[in-house]
Amino acid sequence: MLDQPHHDGSPLYVSDRVPRPGGTVSVRIRIPRAAGTTGVHVRTAPDGEQAFTDARRVHRDAREEWWQAELTCHNPVTHYRFLLDGGSNGYAWVNGTGLHLRDVPDAADFRILTHPAPPEWAERAVVYQVFPDRFARDASVEPDGDPDGPLPDLPGWARAAAWGDPVDLGRDGATQVYGGTLDGVVGHLDHLVDLGVDVLYLTPFFPARSNHRYDASTFEDVDPLLGGTAALLRLQEAAHARGLRVLGDITTNHTGDQHEWFRTARAHPDGPYGSWYVRDPQARREWVTWFDVPSLPKLDYRNQALRAAMYAAPDSVVQRWLGPGAGLDGWRVDVANMTGRYKDVDLAQEVAREIREAVDAVGARTGTSPLLVAEHVHDHSADLAGDGWHGVMNYSGFTKPLWTWLRHEEFAPKFLGSPVRVPRLGGTAVAETIDEFGSLVPWCARATSFTLIGSHDTTRLNTLVGGDRAVAQVAAAMLFTLPGIPMVTYGDEIGMPGDFGEAGRRPMPWAARGTDPQQWDEELYAAYRTLIRARRDNPALYAGGLRWVHTGEDDLVFLREHPEQSVLVHLARAAHDPVRLPMELLPGVTDGACLAGPAPEFAGADLVLSAPGPVARLWAFRPDLPGWADPTDGTQGAHAQIAGADGIPEDGARAGEGHDIPEGRRA
Repeated sequence: MLDQPHHDGSPLYVSDRVPRPGGTVSVRIRIPRAAGTTGVHVRTAPDGEQAFTDARRVHRDAREEWWQAELTCHNPVTHYRFLLDGGSNGYAWVNGTGLHLRDVPDAADFRILTHPAPPEWAERAVVYQVFPDRFARDASVEPDGDPDGPLPDLPGWARAAAWGDPVDLGRDGATQVYGGTLDGVVGHLDHLVDLGVDVLYLTPFFPARSNHRYDASTFEDVDPLLGGTAALLRLQEAAHARGLRVLGDITTNHTGDQHEWFRTARAHPDGPYGSWYVRDPQARREWVTWFDVPSLPKLDYRNQALRAAMYAAPDSVVQRWLGPGAGLDGWRVDVANMTGRYKDVDLAQEVAREIREAVDAVGARTGTSPLLVAEHVHDHSADLAGDGWHGVMNYSGFTKPLWTWLRHEEFAPKFLGSPVRVPRLGGTAVAETIDEFGSLVPWCARATSFTLIGSHDTTRLNTLVGGDRAVAQVAAAMLFTLPGIPMVTYGDEIGMPGDFGEAGRRPMPWAARGTDPQQWDEELYAAYRTLIRARRDNPALYAGGLRWVHTGEDDLVFLREHPEQSVLVHLARAAHDPVRLPMELLPGVTDGACLAGPAPEFAGADLVLSAPGPVARLWAFRPDLPGWADPTDGTQGAHAQIAGADGIPEDGARAGEGHDIPEGRRA
């Protein structure tokens, strides 16, 4: 795969990830010399009409050549792809899905945005998701004489559970309360620090009538069962003191049916609040609800007063919980893909833009940089135009491909609403899926989306891989080495089991640490710590591009590339034949360091990657790569004569170099 042209949106290939409107950005592409390329043109579509900018060859060595062009960002989103001239075929396109010897539509074009950039801190972030009721208790709620016993004096809707009780998998599972609190989270922040994460993401903390709290009854306060608003402020202060940021979880699509807004709307349907919720006399329920769940009435964003209360006004729900006063560093938005959508009404992207504007306004007022990440389970490309959500929870472009490759052969889960079981696929199909979804969104949005093995809504890692620690470590390595913000669900780092729903929301087994390896896998925990440290300390892993090197049925090999370094990643779910890579295609690879797993072998002119079983190998090295050419230096054009490393004028391909490159996914 190193014999194919390559470009992506990372700093190695794009000089400015978020330029100003009307600004100029340099882009470049690397092309194997064997391609016989004689010209490169960058195709854009300013104001909707295609245009071509000639690139110039700025570097050539024995292996490859680099071409560079300068693009003017005439529109908020600049779509572009590369047209290659020369070679036996004489014609080829390179877009986000790779090399094509035919015409292609614009859908997979690369994209440059002029919208405000995502928070800089998000680039290196590693997120840890906590379900508050199941993470940890604090002393103030422990029953006398039994710190793990069921809690007294709960609200009428709640059913008390002891910390060691099994979760209720029945219809009433959402009313089972274990008694975790925000002060309980404070008591275990050192666990997060030791693990190496730097962002704490809390599922909802507003009062509700369930343990998950996605059915908020008010947005004014924090649930007293979690310790109230004062406990949230204590948690934020303690987290910030340890260098941790805190994200909240807001549901913009619906509230609970006990919410003060809905109770007023139902009591006075013709009053001001009556139009805050979607009503449809032809529906099963006149007050439309999320997936027909009676307790979750859907909000109607045709109402401007609702928009002001939810996000637009300075004292709105979204704004007042952010910034120095309340302390949140951003939001994860629940059911974002359905927000503002019902039948012939589609305000989703408009609402997303306005929420982004509201979040940016908080940042401008307070000198902070809040993050905005949306839940989305399927194709999220239409909702990531760049001026709305910073990113999404990347279930389709990361989680499901990982599941299809690493799920245990005897465990075939369904995936978030799918009527069929998750298939078990080979590495090539997995890489193609990751590429295809990634090609449909701007690189900065892809890099700011959560990659996750699972969440509070899904099967847990341990169950997914059938309890195989070695495969679990491969999954963790995939999480921390592919583009995106890695998100760890509490307990995955110690091997907590669990299937969908309540089965995946078990209490954290703190008492098992150091005493019960069946409940607390220290070896897996150590692997997570190593991988998180590698991800946070190496720019190739937190900011680099993605270049596939080899894909097989049981193995994936790819490069994360950055101007400062490269990291070669080798993942194997099972034993496979050794992969031999010519070292001449990986300059600098022999002078490297192992970040995780076994070191590669060097045999003659080849680097050899072997796997007697599941393997996660990370090898960092300093590549020999050209720097950026001065945009004002030389002739801007496809046929400028520039001397290469061998001193030969670069006015065309050498004789015999006009070979076709196989069409397919980019290398």
